[in-house]
Amino acid sequence: MKPIPLPLSGSCRCGRVEIRVTKPPLATSACHCRGCQKMSSSAYSLTAIIPADGFAVTKGDPVIGGLHGPDVHHYFCGHCMTWMFTKPEGMDWFVNVRPTLFDDTSWFRPFMETYTSAKLPFAETGAVESFETFPEMDQYEGLVKAYAEWAG
Repeated sequence: MKPIPLPLSGSCRCGRVEIRVTKPPLATSACHCRGCQKMSSSAYSLTAIIPADGFAVTKGDPVIGGLHGPDVHHYFCGHCMTWMFTKPEGMDWFVNVRPTLFDDTSWFRPFMETYTSAKLPFAETGAVESFETFPEMDQYEGLVKAYAEWAG
């Protein structure tokens, strides 16, 4: 796999909100759930799971969109409405960043895919690990270690 060119910079489609990542992902993923299909208008959404202390919004003020409930907060550019990142409630140690926003995306490949139970028949990701829903919480430590080995 190609090395991750840290720091990573990126933006929404219109450029009014910019982000910066200074730490490598804990893992990368593609999610096939119906919510991600609808929010991304695609077969799946892509995610780089970034340690929270390695992520920053460097320009603009993202707004919450998608679901507006207490469990998860999806952040968008308020102007172009690009879905930029997600913060699950109570899990403030990481941020799920949409890797297609980065200026350099050449390093990205999904290590795992989730919600294959909702996978569209043609959708292939090349992921190493697959889960019918989300992995169990006790599986994440092993997945993070396996991703680090796989990513080099």
